[in-house]
Amino acid sequence: MPTYEKQIVGGNTVLKAPEASDRDLALDFAKGILIILVIFGHLLQYIFYQGDGFWDSACFRWIYMFHMPLFMAISGYLCRSALLSKPFRQAIVDRVMQLLVPTLFWCTLLEAVKLIMLPRPPTAPDNVLQFLHDFVGTYWFIWAAFASFLFVKLISIFNSWSSRALLVSVILVALAPVTFSIFPLIKYTYPFFCVGFSFAQSREWWTSIMRPHKPLLMMFTSIAAILCFIAWREDTYVYNNLVLIQNLQSAKDILLMFCGSAAASAVMIEVLLQSWKIGRSSSAVRFIAAEVGQSTLLLYLVQGTVFRLMDSIQYGEGWTPTMKSAAALILGTMIVAVALAVRWSMRDIPYLSQLILGAPPRLVRLPSNPANN
Repeated sequence: MPTYEKQIVGGNTVLKAPEASDRDLALDFAKGILIILVIFGHLLQYIFYQGDGFWDSACFRWIYMFHMPLFMAISGYLCRSALLSKPFRQAIVDRVMQLLVPTLFWCTLLEAVKLIMLPRPPTAPDNVLQFLHDFVGTYWFIWAAFASFLFVKLISIFNSWSSRALLVSVILVALAPVTFSIFPLIKYTYPFFCVGFSFAQSREWWTSIMRPHKPLLMMFTSIAAILCFIAWREDTYVYNNLVLIQNLQSAKDILLMFCGSAAASAVMIEVLLQSWKIGRSSSAVRFIAAEVGQSTLLLYLVQGTVFRLMDSIQYGEGWTPTMKSAAALILGTMIVAVALAVRWSMRDIPYLSQLILGAPPRLVRLPSNPANN
């Protein structure tokens, strides 16, 4: 948990969470763009293609090649301090409070809306099973991030051989023949979390090696990403191959998936970081970094809730391309606006900030005279 500072505000003693003056706004900008792409990818799926034919969309393919792998790599990079400096129990408890508590809140809200407003199909599973299905499936990336954090924290306990153990864990997780629930998605994203964590551990060493050859590396990586993009097909998506090697063709699909995602992620992080350097004086770019990029958890939970609700309703029959574009623009804007409004209104309220946003409030009021209590 953050270290609070005592301050006097309006005659009252408060605990003030330290400002994130040491935040890397370039990474916040990258996270902001990535969460926008997550929302746009779902808009393509739900509005433009309405659940049919989106696998062949070039735009959908481009987004899904890198957005979640890169998100997971950034998560691993930013988790280095929590993974290495906190005791095991505190690190896990803090992660539960940050990720799983707000996920539970938004899933409960989702189920309440479905129960009150939407008709229940006769073949639907009972409420408990439906809740568990939505709790895990709707917000799968949260569970993948938590599982990756847990795995790496367990490995980091053994400092003398953690690097080797990390590599072994990546191989074992990626090749595990488990296809139940969201396990394929964990197998897909866990290696990228480990790459981000490893880069954070040895950033100076990696930078010193890559800097002299950066233009050449980026050229070859870009070519690899383009070739993988061209070869990418429906069975290359993790949702379809389940990271399960069954024959030579499935092995090729899985190899293409990991190689393509790695190459595309490397290219896109460089593009995003350079975009930040060029445009950081722009108010729009700084808004993406300071507001959108620092609200990615909430935005992911809100958009997941909205799109899961759309699975249960009928919409879009007979819509023209213009109507679909308008609907996508309105829905995407509303998701961002609602999430930011919730963040601004809840971030200073004790308990609610932790419950809804996954973050402690910035101000915690203390009694003016603790001796009288």
